[in-house]
Amino acid sequence: MRKLLSGVCALAIAGALCGAARAETVFVQAGRLLADPATGKVETAKTLVLENGKVARIVDGYVAEPGGTVVDLKDSFVLPGLIDSHVHLTHEQNPNGRLQAVTRSSADEALVGAGFARKTLMAGFTTVADLGADNKAIFALRDGIKRGDVPGPRIIAAGSAVSVHGGHGDVNGYSEEVMHVLRPTSVCSGPDDCRRAVREQVWLGADIIKITATGGVLSNTAAGLNQQFSDGELQAIVETAHRMGRKVTAHAHGVDGINSFLKAGGDSIEHGTYLDADSIALFKKNGAYLIPTLMAGDFVYRVASGPNNFLTPAQTAKALEAGPKMLAMARRAHDGGVKIAFGTDTGVSAHGDNAGEFALLVKAGLTPLEAIQAATVNAADHFSLSAEIGSLAAGKSADLIAVKGDPLKDVTELQRVTSVIKGGVVYK
Repeated sequence: MRKLLSGVCALAIAGALCGAARAETVFVQAGRLLADPATGKVETAKTLVLENGKVARIVDGYVAEPGGTVVDLKDSFVLPGLIDSHVHLTHEQNPNGRLQAVTRSSADEALVGAGFARKTLMAGFTTVADLGADNKAIFALRDGIKRGDVPGPRIIAAGSAVSVHGGHGDVNGYSEEVMHVLRPTSVCSGPDDCRRAVREQVWLGADIIKITATGGVLSNTAAGLNQQFSDGELQAIVETAHRMGRKVTAHAHGVDGINSFLKAGGDSIEHGTYLDADSIALFKKNGAYLIPTLMAGDFVYRVASGPNNFLTPAQTAKALEAGPKMLAMARRAHDGGVKIAFGTDTGVSAHGDNAGEFALLVKAGLTPLEAIQAATVNAADHFSLSAEIGSLAAGKSADLIAVKGDPLKDVTELQRVTSVIKGGVVYK
């Protein structure tokens, strides 16, 4: 019966049965265990005792008790569930993307997102931050996963990005009538209007505020990659978000937008393509995080330079400009001592392939351990969730994954996750 319950939970067919399985004790027998990536210490022959969705204790040897469920990972390397700090679950870049934007409803996007959420979970990512989606779709998906209606990672959701009129994050490239219909209420101009946009996003359910401080590669407009919000608007956004208990993260490529946002007290930068020495000093002064999203740069460059390019001319020009610069950017930031959290911008690249970012981070100069830290302890700290996720210890969420090889020797092992447990439920 216990095996049946685990199978049913893995398929997320019946919430009541999954709840029953979660209520019993689970004994995870780990051959090798990296419980706290901050230390880099790998222990052998350990058992993690999981109760009520949390780690109750970690004990020496392989133990089990009558009435509990045993998960035999004695031949595996076990580590905390991974965290992707930048995804877009409700869509995936493809040649039909511009058409889908005007034919799909919020309900459609939520259901599409459920499929992508399951792929993400099965790839070993037990927590993600969704940084740009239709409000109704992503908040419904977040809440449905939390209730156990559908399988997926824990979602920290921004909803619609706070953006400037006509800039990255606004609707571009359609007829004026269509753009007015599709434009989100989070688009703003002027400090007071941007305060309004932040407050409305919090009111509608945002866990974090995402803004577009500069132009972006995939907005269908030839508006460049430099700063788009004014300094006054950035200050108003950050101040308002912080007063309402929300962190602010900024999509930012151009150095002017990066530095202006950090000077305004922003918490983290997504992408960071043109950061410079002043940027590095501001990151360190603020304790801000960089989320390099190297997979996004790699993906758009390969599409734009390939024979089957489906990007528009404006997107293509920016992809060819920014994409090749991102590895060197991450290397400069790492060498400069900037705190890095793992994030992929998946939805640009394919869902479920998130772990491809690890190899790119190592290519940019991080060690495999540092790359794993970026996706565990660093990302947990970035979201102020270190007491819940990012490492495995008594009282923390029972989120863990397993691979057969040693990811500290070959970080691409994380692209071949063999077991996934989230909140004490075995999904894979």
